[in-house]
This record gives sequence, C-alpha cells and structure tokens, in this order.
Amino acid sequence: MRNLILFSITLVLFSCKEKVPENVKTRGLITQNAMVVSARAEASKIGSDILKQGGNAFDAMVATELALAVAYPYAGNLGGGGFMVYRKNNGEYGALDYREKAPLAATKDMYLDSLGNIIPDKSTLGAMAVGVPGTVAGVFEVHKKLGSLPIKTILEPVIKLAKKGVIVTKKQEKRIKKYQPFFKKANQDSIIFDKNWKENDTIKYPQLAKTLERILKNGRDEFYKGETAKTLAKFMQDNGGIITEEDLALYQAKWRKPITFTYDDLKVISISPPSSGGVCLAQIMKMIEPYDLNDYGHNSVKSIQVITEAERRTFADRSHFLGDPDFVNIPIDSLIDASYLNSRMSNFSFKKATLSSDVTYGNIEVMESDETTHYSIVDQFGNAVAVTTTINGAYGSKLYCQELGFFLNNEMDDFSSKPGEPNMFGLIGAEANSIAPQKRMLSAMTPTIVEKNGELFMVVGTPGGSTIITSVLQTILNVHEYGMTMQDAVNAPRFHHQWLPDEIRLEKNGFSKKLKTELQNLGYPINENRSPILGKVDAILVLDDKTYEAGADYRGDDTAIGF
Repeated sequence: MRNLILFSITLVLFSCKEKVPENVKTRGLITQNAMVVSARAEASKIGSDILKQGGNAFDAMVATELALAVAYPYAGNLGGGGFMVYRKNNGEYGALDYREKAPLAATKDMYLDSLGNIIPDKSTLGAMAVGVPGTVAGVFEVHKKLGSLPIKTILEPVIKLAKKGVIVTKKQEKRIKKYQPFFKKANQDSIIFDKNWKENDTIKYPQLAKTLERILKNGRDEFYKGETAKTLAKFMQDNGGIITEEDLALYQAKWRKPITFTYDDLKVISISPPSSGGVCLAQIMKMIEPYDLNDYGHNSVKSIQVITEAERRTFADRSHFLGDPDFVNIPIDSLIDASYLNSRMSNFSFKKATLSSDVTYGNIEVMESDETTHYSIVDQFGNAVAVTTTINGAYGSKLYCQELGFFLNNEMDDFSSKPGEPNMFGLIGAEANSIAPQKRMLSAMTPTIVEKNGELFMVVGTPGGSTIITSVLQTILNVHEYGMTMQDAVNAPRFHHQWLPDEIRLEKNGFSKKLKTELQNLGYPINENRSPILGKVDAILVLDDKTYEAGADYRGDDTAIGF
C-alpha cells in the first residue's frame, strides 16, 4: 500500500508540475474511492489516511485544515479563518462561515490619520491588522455536526507532523526569503522563519505541536477561553494589538445557506456572504450563459470579451452591495436575477470594449489576498467538501506567536479602510464593507461544488485574491464548455478583469501576441506585468465511470492523494 501511495504521489507530481500544450489531454490522478487535493502532499496524505481509516469527508476536512497549518504556514493556519461548502451523498448541502471578525475595540476610521488618509501598513503589517481568528472554531463546528471519527484520531497525525517537521520545498524556500524583511518589521524578537532555510531542510514546530495537544485535550474552548486564549490575547496586546480575551470568548462560526444557481444543465452550489464568491460567480455565469462560448472557442477573443464584460459589471456590483449579512442588507435575489443580469449586459458589443468609467453598480470592486489556500475532498461515501482558508497576505500580518507556534492574519485589510480607496489588491471598497466591531470582512473566497443531472460533478476552489472568483469560473467553463480534463482545465492559462483598474490581466506567456493585439484594438488594455499567478486551483471531477480525477495546480506544490 505504501508503494501505491508513493506511486500516486509520483504520478500526480509528474502530471501536475509541467505545463503542457492545451491540445494534449493530461489526466490528473485517478482514484476509485476517495481523494484529497491540497497545497501540500503532507496535508493531502493526512486527509486521505483519515478517509482510509473509515472517516468521512468532514473528518478529513478537519485533518487537512490543521495539517495545512503545519505544512503550509504561508496560508494554512490556526490564526486565520475560512469558508466551507459541502454536499452530502444524499444531495443535502450547506455552508460554514468561519471568517475572522473585527475586535470589539475596532472602529470605522482606525486605519486613518488625523487628515483622513490611510496610514501605510497599519491594516497589513503587525498586530493592528489582525482579526479574531475563526479556524479552530470552524473545524470543531464541522466535527460536532458532521464528523464521525474521534477528534483524537484526527488530530494525532497532525501533532506528529508538527513534531517530526516538514521538508522545505524550492517554492517554500523562495517564499520565506522574500518575506523575511517583513518578519523582522512585524516581530519584536527573532522567529523560526528568520533562519536561512533551504530546499530539503526540515522545519519542526514543537510549540505548534504543544498548542495542538492542548486543543486535543480541551477542545475548541482551549483556543477561545483556555490557556491558549490567555497567551494569545496577552501576545496581541504586548505587540500593540487590540484583540482581547473577550474577543476570543465571543467568537462563533456560523452555518450559512449557500448561493445556488443553474448554468445550462449544471447546478452550482457556492459560498454566500460575507464572501462575495458565490454571488459574483452566479452573476458572471448567468450573464455569459446566453452566449455560445463553446462555439467561440477556449480563450478566443470573443470568449474573453464576453467573460471580461460580465466580470467588469459583476465587480462593480460587488464593491457597492456586498458585506457581512449580519450587518448589511444584501439584495442577493435581485443581484442574481436573470432579467437584471441581462439588462447589465444590454450595452455590451463585440465591436468595442465597454469602459469601466461607464459602468457603475447596477440600479437596485475587490479585497482579498493572493495567498489564501484551497482544498477539495470527496470521500468513499460520496460526500464532498470544498474549503478555502486564509490568513490573508502571505504569512498574514507577518506577526508570529513563538509561544503558540503560528502566524496571525492581516484580515482587517479586507474591510474598506476608507470607502472608495483601493486595498492592497487594488480592490475598491464601499460603505457595506466598512469596519465595525464583531463584523466579518468581505471576502472573494469561492469554494464551490457543481452538480450535473442531480449528481456530484465537480469540487473546485482556489486562492488568488480577487482572481479567486474568475479562476474558479474558468476552471468550471474549461470542463463544461471546452471539454477539458480536470487537469487540463487547471493547467490552462487564465485571465482576469475586476472593473477597476480597467484592464485585462493575462497570465504571463499564456496568450499569443496576435490575440493580445486584437483585444487591444478593440479597446481592452492588457496587463501581463502585474499579473500574479491567477490562482492555484485544486479540484476534483467525477468521471463518467464514477471514478475521480484530480486537478492539482502545477503553479504551487499542490498534490492529490487518494485511493
């Protein structure tokens, strides 16, 4: 069996790491029974092993989430939050919101100076950038409602991984080096990541192991009311932050009703606010549904035009209407109504680009880090989960609690620090997403499950900041409209438009000079220079014979493991 696992890892690494011509059909890892696809092999293996022991997708979710906190501190976390969408084997579906919250002492203008200008770095670097973490509450909420194995069985391999350590990959070595100057700015003392880590080194996390052992012993309340909570609150205040023991004690994850809609013969189940992902995905897909993308061809000028114009209008709506539904009334039904969306596209023409300056929000923008992480799971019983989790920026606020062994998020930057001003990802915010105590900040995370003919078809999601929504969209379209394998759908070059700035961002070296010239001649500014990797999609496709195909993104160290 061990040889089979090693063969599977080798197969998926071979099939996922090299970019191949689009006309060559590449298959990802195929499994008969179950699969986990995540940002690191260690996390996927722990999740898969839990399934092998008879656990379900929800047990594997807990294991994979916490394993990513160990193996992928760049975005995996105890100090952040996220969203889960699930579909049970009986067709029942739901969603969990364990997004971070603003502390009680947060104020609307906390990142502005006396003249009303945004104070540089205050919402992104250090303790003032941190929102109240939700990850531990999230995994325990999932386990309580839907899990089947004892929490001890799930947590023990994660604790073992933290003690044994994780091997540094080439990509991780580069990431650590890149962010070391910021670690020094955010932390009063040196941290484990200040060392000169090289590829194939092993980083051990003894303090994180101790934190996880206390959580195993005392449950979720250890993090929110126990010794860990006291240590964390003191650490935050010692470093100039405002999170208190009361903030931690008040935190609760929240079950939400997912956004659901149809596209051709597909039913799409995606995350609801305070993530904008599901609403935006619904708007874009409903706007493009009347157009024959299959006939236009993959990444053709006409396909890119239609999708770009739908994205432009959607992101304009996003910046105005969306926020935390516990604080803001969001007209979701109106925003995803077909007649409204048809009217939004009524001034689109294939002859020339619409100007973003001519597109405001409809008569009834984006914030998010590139350094989120996503994982997809299908178990041997037919249950599926799509989970996107984050500490926002790379290594979050860069503030690392040595005593507890993890980074803290900089999620407060996902609020509108000043309505009308762009955040670190160029996304424009509005009043609906202004800061308030206990409020959840808007997100672009888009964990999504797709049904076809009433049966499970796809599990998909990605990191990528504002490009999350558009990367999930293109992955679904690549399979459904263009007949790609899951791996080819993930490998394919991606593009992105977010209303402002008014430009199409193209993944570097993925598009021909001829196509770029044609788009420019139609009035579409092209940006390949500021086009970070547009997502690292981790997805699962149910094939006709009911086996599963992985799409693990070659752009990261992402790996699929299953059986």
